[in-house]
Amino acid sequence: MRFVEHEKLNTCVHCGLCLAACPTYLELGTETDSPRGRIHLLRALEDGALQPTPAVVRHLDLCLGCRACEPACPSGVPYGSLIEAARPFVERHRPWVRRLARRALAAVLTTRAIRMVAVGPLRLVGGRQVVGRLAARLSSRWLALAAAVPREPNGSPLPATIDPPGPPRATAALVTGCVAESLFSATNRATAGLLVRAGVRVLVPPRQGCCGALALHLGAAERARALARKAAYALAATGADWVVSNAAGCGAVLRDYGHLLPDDPHAVGVARRARDALELLAELGLPPAERPLEARVAVHDPCHLAHAQGVRSAPRDLLAAIPGIRLVELEEHDTCCGSAGTYNLTEPAMADRLLARKIERIAASGADVVAAANPGCLLQIRAGLIARRLQVAVEHPIDLLARAHRVA
Repeated sequence: MRFVEHEKLNTCVHCGLCLAACPTYLELGTETDSPRGRIHLLRALEDGALQPTPAVVRHLDLCLGCRACEPACPSGVPYGSLIEAARPFVERHRPWVRRLARRALAAVLTTRAIRMVAVGPLRLVGGRQVVGRLAARLSSRWLALAAAVPREPNGSPLPATIDPPGPPRATAALVTGCVAESLFSATNRATAGLLVRAGVRVLVPPRQGCCGALALHLGAAERARALARKAAYALAATGADWVVSNAAGCGAVLRDYGHLLPDDPHAVGVARRARDALELLAELGLPPAERPLEARVAVHDPCHLAHAQGVRSAPRDLLAAIPGIRLVELEEHDTCCGSAGTYNLTEPAMADRLLARKIERIAASGADVVAAANPGCLLQIRAGLIARRLQVAVEHPIDLLARAHRVA
């Protein structure tokens, strides 16, 4: 075996039911840019019948890793694990300049000290209307992404323990994340507040670090495992009943820790207890909201929440319980927006095509607010709306719930 298990490759019977679910196939219409076509490529690479030429690598790079093909597959092909196994193999065959650039990106995103320095300038321009207007006038995706960064101050770190007013129903270890910690710290505070409102004792390990998801996206498998091992140890040490994340990408990787680190008991335990914050809040229930929110809300389903974790109804159920909110249908609500971890940084052309498709659907929905439970989706969709000068807010469902429940 060179990089992937033959048994997993051979589960694909090439029926083609995955094609209509694949965002890149919908855009390009080429077999090699579909899950079925990429499995053909992987099998040929594994057997040595094909070399990792730039053209082959390109088809694999264009895969978002969104896993939309998995629910559509009647044979249960574990496509996500196949493409993840291929990424480190592909990485070794890149030109050294590109390989170095991707390693640098992984280091910046997953090292807290470097990341906080890197996002500093973004905070200076984030949320400013003048930057948004300039982005629209110049058709600059990078200025639009900068303008999409929230202007909120970072705030003080969450305390290590937050207790509910009465006896706790259970305990939850909160995963603060990388992008979430750097740019959406208010959402982390809101998540903790809502869990406390549901009667949960919240534990926040101070040295949990990155979960490893972003390194996996970039094919840095060893770095991802090292980060996952450190995070798993910190999270498992809390002894919490649940390990809770509000970022879809983080949650998907946490649930997969048992496969990423099968010999690590801490990782296996974290995978067993991993839950999305919205999923857990919907299960536990919240008291009635304290204030109405008058808005037409369309829900965008992040790929790694809907496809990888199977969480679809929880955001809608929680939002529908808020007085004044009217949920409106978003066509292709679970089709990727083009963010996909680091995809909008490494594959900007295809990411922009997928974003344009998403923005068209949002404009047609008539929504005032788009709810998206993933930091990358929030930034990507905000940037698309800014570039189109559309007055639609993009919010994490957690922040909408916090506002309705008056959770600071």
